Amino acid sequence: MNTWRQLAGPHWRPFTVLAACILLLAALDAGQGAFLSAATAYSTLQIFATVSLVTLGLGLTMMIREFDLSVVGMYGMAGCIAVLTGTQHPWLGFFLALAIGLATGIAQGFIIVRLNLSSVGVTLGGLLVFVGIAFVLTESRSLPYDNLAVALLLNERFGGIFSIRSMVALVFFASAAMIFAWTRLGRDIIAIGSDRRAAMTTGVKVDALIIGIFAFSGLCAALSGVLLSYSLASASPAGLSDVIAPAAAGAILGGISLGGGTGRPLGIAAGALTLAVLRSGLNAVGAPPFVNDIAMGAVLLTVAVLDGPDLARRLIVARRLARRSPAA
Repeated sequence: MNTWRQLAGPHWRPFTVLAACILLLAALDAGQGAFLSAATAYSTLQIFATVSLVTLGLGLTMMIREFDLSVVGMYGMAGCIAVLTGTQHPWLGFFLALAIGLATGIAQGFIIVRLNLSSVGVTLGGLLVFVGIAFVLTESRSLPYDNLAVALLLNERFGGIFSIRSMVALVFFASAAMIFAWTRLGRDIIAIGSDRRAAMTTGVKVDALIIGIFAFSGLCAALSGVLLSYSLASASPAGLSDVIAPAAAGAILGGISLGGGTGRPLGIAAGALTLAVLRSGLNAVGAPPFVNDIAMGAVLLTVAVLDGPDLARRLIVARRLARRSPAA
């Protein structure tokens, strides 16, 4: 019973959900070997690389009880900037796009804390601005990236299941997890999301941390957009606009609450990986594409029900009554 409580707890739940999805898909595969294969593992990590960095940045803003809608626009705009400027010199386009993502994140965070504005309103404005800029830069069309050597390099498989894109994502999550574990930064972020005024009275530099988290969110969105556009050898001002739903879903599956104050980077990684496992696994077993949306919705609904305070109270009451009953 104690082991189950630990596995169902807020920190272990993302990994429990991930393990349950893997076991269920393995059972659906029925020994055919399509799911438990190196090809599916590689596909899973490629999907993970596509959305996980955005999920990490968005999840951190949710942890401080904010929300960064602008990641959608930055995701696409950064890819367009990199493709336009990085054909001859890929590193130039790469760093230029990342610098813009970092700078705009700082600017949005500064506006939020200095003017005491809602992050939803500010980042919604950022989203619209970034999308508009992307359409202007590309003249409302898709752009090919002629440096195919870079695209092939980013997608090249090594170790059987990894690519440069997936390794970059894994390194980012590992670094964030170590920072949370070994420094006070993680505790300060949790404190801001739990009670901002109390955090300020204990000496937490709330404004600086909020600006820093939005800067990091912009950087993550830009990095993910650049790597994906380079790997696809193309960029489109509207082609990457569907990232917000899986990013938010991954953060929630990873133990992030919209009320703030909960979550860990490794939990966010598990949430994003759960979505990637569902998509690649269902494709491997031959399920229609719409089944992925149904499965993702079912998992999210299950997690939401388990997180419900009313359910928790009812389970506690039922357990106490069971202990007091004569049959016990």
